[in-house]
Amino acid sequence: MSHLAHNYDPLPVDLARADGAWAWDADGNRYLDLLAGYSALNFGHRHPALVAAAHRQLDTLTLTSRAFRHVLLEPWADRLAALTGTSTVLPMNTGAEAVETAIKTARKWGYDVKGVPEGLATIVVGAGNFHGRTTTIVSFSTDDDARRGFGPYTPGFRVVPYGDAAAVEDAIDETTVAVLLEPIQGEQGVVVPPEGFWPRVRAVCDAHDVLLVADEIQSGLGRTGTTLALDLWGVRADLTTLGKALGGGIVPISAVVGRDDVLGVLTPGTHGSTFGGNPLACAVSLAVLDLLETGEYQERAKTLGAVLHDELRSMVADGLLEASRGVGLWAGLDVPLDAPDDGAATGASPGRALCEALLARGVLAKEAHGRTVRLAPPLVVEEDDLLWGLTQLREALAAK
Repeated sequence: MSHLAHNYDPLPVDLARADGAWAWDADGNRYLDLLAGYSALNFGHRHPALVAAAHRQLDTLTLTSRAFRHVLLEPWADRLAALTGTSTVLPMNTGAEAVETAIKTARKWGYDVKGVPEGLATIVVGAGNFHGRTTTIVSFSTDDDARRGFGPYTPGFRVVPYGDAAAVEDAIDETTVAVLLEPIQGEQGVVVPPEGFWPRVRAVCDAHDVLLVADEIQSGLGRTGTTLALDLWGVRADLTTLGKALGGGIVPISAVVGRDDVLGVLTPGTHGSTFGGNPLACAVSLAVLDLLETGEYQERAKTLGAVLHDELRSMVADGLLEASRGVGLWAGLDVPLDAPDDGAATGASPGRALCEALLARGVLAKEAHGRTVRLAPPLVVEEDDLLWGLTQLREALAAK
């Protein structure tokens, strides 16, 4: 009997070590990681520069709390602000904490600056969203598994169809303080909005004096071939949440970056975190910023992403997949209902069955929803390895 709470249903593999884009189980079997920790491992497992930064910092200082300053916090904030083209950085630990921070900030800005009556602030969000699993966040989730059984729910959110800019505008009134959206919906299956969506949403927010909040926790930091996914459309958010890859797959660290006049509504005592911006996390994250500042990894995601999507489109054309979509090294696959189920548990969804078939072929992937599988290879993956993994995908799909 396991003493571990059953809030996950992992694939049947026990990983023991990993390096770059590859992982090994306790028996020495090797697997190509095409999930990359839901983008937390953008730079692969144990990137030497990130591991070295962690080792160095472990010998000096790991935690101060925010009761005291430490020598890495301001340099880290300066570098992250420069990379993202923003003016203010607020450090936290996890993606959900960053989103909660953005929600609190937007509400306080609405009351203190915009003049919304206390307690009436509303935020527009997209159907199919995934921003975390806290009580507030699941209150506006449209995923029944994530939401059901956790009420009473937090009010103040208006859900509109994702990708529909007219619906966003229609949902805005004098109580609206923010529009909170993922640039590309990750958990929903790497859903990319229509081409004109983001510029129009930016214009709508400007016209109505509403903050645009972009959740870049999965999409940001190189995944889409750009530093931020919104760079694809030339749009800048007022607040952006970052996480996952920011800690290099070694430590959790997240942040809200954005306008000084917006984040400035938070004052001492109004928000904080014991571990937010701790020295160990900052040391690793500074090494992550070193990697991103060269542009090498953004370019790898763009170049290898073209290979990825060409291969997936070929599988769609051959009838092996119903659809594929995505950008950079990020893709969502819609699996046919009669996908292979060799070795899959009874009643497994088509997506789960495919992931189990891939596991047997030495590839790590994970379903997002019943028929959808999400691929997010590490940005360090070699082209030959990526092509090998895609060959395994093609063969698994063909083995009906």
